[in-house]
Amino acid sequence: MADPTVPVREGARGLLIGGTTSDAGKSLLTAGVCRWLRRMGIDVAPFKAQNMSNNSMVCPDGTEIGRAQWVQALACGLVPSAELNPVLLKPGTDRRSHVILSGRPAGELRAREWATGRKELAREAFAAFERLAAKHEVVVAEGAGSIAEVNLREGDYTNLGLARAVGLPVVVVGDIDRGGVLAAMYGSWALLDDADRGHLKGWIVNKFRGDVDLLRPGLEVVESRTGLPVFGVMPYLRDVWLDGEDALTLGAWQARGAGAASATEGEASGPGEGASALRVAVVAFPRLSNATDIDALAAEPGVPVDLVDRPEHLAGADLIVLPGSRATLSDLGWLRERGLAEAVTAAAGRGVPVLGVCGGYQMLAERIVDKAAVESRTPTQAPGLGLLPIEVVFEADKHTRVVTGEWRGHPVESYEIHHGVVHRSHTEVGNSGSEIVPFLDGWQRDTVFGTTWHGAFENDAFRRAYLTEIANRTGRSWTATSAPGFRAQREQMLERLADAVAEHLDTDALLRLLRL
Repeated sequence: MADPTVPVREGARGLLIGGTTSDAGKSLLTAGVCRWLRRMGIDVAPFKAQNMSNNSMVCPDGTEIGRAQWVQALACGLVPSAELNPVLLKPGTDRRSHVILSGRPAGELRAREWATGRKELAREAFAAFERLAAKHEVVVAEGAGSIAEVNLREGDYTNLGLARAVGLPVVVVGDIDRGGVLAAMYGSWALLDDADRGHLKGWIVNKFRGDVDLLRPGLEVVESRTGLPVFGVMPYLRDVWLDGEDALTLGAWQARGAGAASATEGEASGPGEGASALRVAVVAFPRLSNATDIDALAAEPGVPVDLVDRPEHLAGADLIVLPGSRATLSDLGWLRERGLAEAVTAAAGRGVPVLGVCGGYQMLAERIVDKAAVESRTPTQAPGLGLLPIEVVFEADKHTRVVTGEWRGHPVESYEIHHGVVHRSHTEVGNSGSEIVPFLDGWQRDTVFGTTWHGAFENDAFRRAYLTEIANRTGRSWTATSAPGFRAQREQMLERLADAVAEHLDTDALLRLLRL
């Protein structure tokens, strides 16, 4: 149960959007409801008490929050802040997570400490909600995972624990696209105790394709057995995506890989095949982080993006991307075990462009030194891939900040999240005779590029100039189009989500829940 000693205001004006499962569409629906309310002139703020994700974003004040809450803040017209996501857990291993509390590093939480380690996290989360509720008319909270995770109910502060602590009504969304949504809704209700059920106010079906009349008899059964209404059926929306929270959303790249941004849950669509296409292979590290760096590439027409985890999958790639990693040394070891390290260095030797971002950039180094035991538990060092003349030293302090720069005259707004600090090495190995030139905050040698900056490819002019450089180096005839820019696409997505909320949900019922 929620900690009764936490001083929160009962009956806050707001709503909690929970889910029958992870990836049911809570983030999308929260963003859509937020934008819909903002359109009505309501001062609304998003909230997620706890996020477990390696996809994060840096706020203007240098604090770190989950990427989805950052986008939801944009939906509300707010400057993102740590209050929107007071607890962020970044998995380092299957049994250990790095804790970001109020936007700043706060140690680690191990699986065996989960039952006892949440009290302080809950206190911080409830306090953040209280501050938001005091400043805004409405707070739309997003739950985490499933509302029916009864094995984790004791000490819960993200789902019904939050709802009961602050008096929030709960609407539960289920994903019909994966099947079994009726059973998932009824089963969620059946597992809860009476006190928790009292906060459930209704259901929303998400990602529906087909004739709603065929679904209606099933919805009536759920309504009859649970006593809760279905507030609407959200359609399967193409051209709608959201900056992903976890590995479940990585398929979005495949869905939009042909270039025209398609639904996160959708199928490949649009052009992208043929001699002019620029094929991007992104290495799928086990602890891949800030995967959203690649979203802007995948949204570019004619740039299909594939996730790869085998050496043979690199064949035919025009650009190989080593993305961010929450466990750089561990993922570098995985790269070697899979034979991918050798394949990447061989491809670079043949002139195939290779791009490393943050953790991936660090892997391109000659040497990685974890003197502060940030990742390796004890001070250690390991050889990198040796593709750039740099050394990386992990420092205890985490670097998080918003940054600006330029490349070939194109302005770039970006952000940093890293412990590893890059230094030019004193002795260059490998292709030491090649020219070394700056690339954003990092370096380029021949066709190997490295940068610490996340989010750089969201800058349209830079992204298209960089892809043009790759096309020239690989002999592709790809050229940039006049398609909407990445940030414009995100704004269009938010508007489409709000349109769908207004059209397909019982908005009068939602307003009554919000006491508006």
